[in-house]
Amino acid sequence: MDTPNIVVVGGGFAGVEAARGLERSLAPGDARITLVSPTDYQLYLPLLPHVAAGVVTPQSVAPSLRRILRRTALLPGTVIGVDPEAKVCVVRKITGELVDVSYDYLLLTPGSVTRTFDIPGLLDEARGMKTLAQAVCLRDHVIGQLDLAAATSDEAERTARLQFVVVGGGYAGTETAACLQRLTTAAAKRYHPRLDPGLIQWHLVDVAPKLLPELGDRLGASALRMLSERGVRISLETSVASVTEDKVTLTDGRVLPSRTLVWTAGVAASPLVDSLGAETVRGRILAGPDFKVPGLDGVLALGDAAAVPDLAKGDGSYCVPTAQHAARQGRHAARNVTALLRGQPTTPYRHKDLGLVVDLGGHDAVSKPLGIDLKGVPAQVVARGYHLYALRTGTARFRTGVNWLLNAVAGDDFVRTGFLDDREGTLQDFEHTDMYLTREEVTARVRG
Repeated sequence: MDTPNIVVVGGGFAGVEAARGLERSLAPGDARITLVSPTDYQLYLPLLPHVAAGVVTPQSVAPSLRRILRRTALLPGTVIGVDPEAKVCVVRKITGELVDVSYDYLLLTPGSVTRTFDIPGLLDEARGMKTLAQAVCLRDHVIGQLDLAAATSDEAERTARLQFVVVGGGYAGTETAACLQRLTTAAAKRYHPRLDPGLIQWHLVDVAPKLLPELGDRLGASALRMLSERGVRISLETSVASVTEDKVTLTDGRVLPSRTLVWTAGVAASPLVDSLGAETVRGRILAGPDFKVPGLDGVLALGDAAAVPDLAKGDGSYCVPTAQHAARQGRHAARNVTALLRGQPTTPYRHKDLGLVVDLGGHDAVSKPLGIDLKGVPAQVVARGYHLYALRTGTARFRTGVNWLLNAVAGDDFVRTGFLDDREGTLQDFEHTDMYLTREEVTARVRG
């Protein structure tokens, strides 16, 4: 009998934890484990705003998969389609070559992409914060705007280059606006004496009536106050009506001269979900409490792309797409696949949220560990302590801790790397959501 092949789709929190758990619970001869990922690192998404702000280096938040996984075969590419009946994944390797990979068990953890809407100019002009390259590119862009503003004598151009708009009042948007506002203020004071720091304006826009509603009214209000005191202009119950190269029009009628729009208004499940033909819930593939996908033999779905019942709440809702759930689901899924291989029953996933942390840079932070409201320095200690704990390798923890210390002591040189100067840096440039196959295309390729 051939050794079963377990294919893990995606190298995020859920996928890496699943592969790591399988390595621990299975002997080398029990199964082959294949992880398909376009990158050879596990990106720690919560610290992307720190990368964009130059507080930590990109390598610090991208632990090598080869340090984490020992027996898992790494296939550098992206699964762009799945034929559940033939049990075949279509993989687009990083070279562009398409290959078919057969599986006995499939762990679907493709993650999510930035959620967008039909807003004129959005896809052409907006920048995202979902990948390491996007964070590095955004940093270069923001520093470049300061350099160009300092070099021009055109007042209109200077105004547009010094006005930045971030859409999304959740964790990603709030932390991005907070960290980059500190960057531009410090850069202007230290290296651009001819620029008036008062001309630099950061706008945080969200359609919700409250900032960071997941934290509750009290901490959300504290975060809003901290940012407002630092000069961030917050517009709630507002969104973007249209965007061009040099202006952003808001739904309340205001027109902001700006050459920078950062879009962090939520996430959507990976387009890979559409190729399976399975039932979905708001775009996420419906999975049982043990991650099995109804009607698809050998397929388990978890992480951001899966709608897994939240048994801890018990109200019929589904687990929210957070790193905390994804990592724990990955470990639990490894136990369930091991049980399936051994002919044992699977168990349902149940996890109570341990709390939330929001790092606003410097001494500013709000956190809610185990339901306890914290703000300021105590919240910052909890937030950074949690991030160090959650990073998968000791090397990544050490690098991140040293980066924080160096930044606090020596500051930043505000250098543009220039590695991505040939890229516009828009959403479509980095997320490649148009490369996935339809269900019909997958079937024609696999069975044709």
